[in-house]
Amino acid sequence: MTILAMWSGPRNISTAMMYSFGNRADCEAWDEPFYGFSLTTRGNDHPMRNEIIADMETDWDKLVKACTTPSAKPLFYQKHMTHHMLEGYDRSFILGLTNAFLIRDPARVLTSYAKKWAEVDLQAIGFVEQSDIFDMVADRLGHAPPVVDSEDILANPRGVLSRLCAACGIAFDEAMLKWPQGPKPFDGVWARHWYNAVWQSEGFGKSEEDTVPPLPAHLARVADQARPYYEKLSRHALKAE
Repeated sequence: MTILAMWSGPRNISTAMMYSFGNRADCEAWDEPFYGFSLTTRGNDHPMRNEIIADMETDWDKLVKACTTPSAKPLFYQKHMTHHMLEGYDRSFILGLTNAFLIRDPARVLTSYAKKWAEVDLQAIGFVEQSDIFDMVADRLGHAPPVVDSEDILANPRGVLSRLCAACGIAFDEAMLKWPQGPKPFDGVWARHWYNAVWQSEGFGKSEEDTVPPLPAHLARVADQARPYYEKLSRHALKAE
C-alpha cells in the first residue's frame, strides 16, 4: 500500500494530476486535506471561505492521522498545497509518506492565479514552503525525491508519468492518461470556483507556448521572488526516456 503525497502550489496542473491518479481503479484521491485548516488558522480571505471551513476537518492532529492512515485501496493519492503547511506545526508526518513534487514556472502560475483571484503574494503560491518540504524529504532520503514539471507532463504525459510512477514504486496505468469530463466525487467543495477549465478536460492539455505574456509589475515582483525556489527543484525534474 502506497500513500503518495504530491506537493505543489496552486495553478500547477495539480487538479489534472489528481484526476490522472484518481482515474486509476486502484487509487483513492484526496483533494487538499489542509485547506480548511489553513483558512481557519491563518484567517485569510479566499473564495468560498466559509463553505470550505464548514465542509472540512480543521484540526491539525486529526488531519495528520487521516493522511497517514492507509486507504482501503492499494494507492492513496493526496493532493497537497505546500502553503497549507503553516509554520509552527510539526511536519514530520510527511517523512512517513511517499512524496513527490509538482512544479511550474512562477510566471505561468501567476498568470493563471490572477485570472481567478487578484490578491496574491509569495506565500499564496507556496514556492518557499515547497522548497522547505523538499529539503526535509531529501535530507531523510539522502537524495532528491521525485520532481515533475507541469510543462514536461503536458509535453509527454505517458513518458513523464511513467518515470514518476517508477520513482514512487508503483506501476504506471494507462487509465492515468484520460478521464471523463465533469466534476469528480473527490473534488473539494471549492471546485466550482477553481475547476471549471479542468472539468472540460478529458486528459492533460497541450504544452504551452515557450513565451509567457508579460506580467504586471506587482506580479512580476512575486515571480522574481519565487524563481530561485522553482529553479532549485527544476534541476531534479524527471524527464521522459
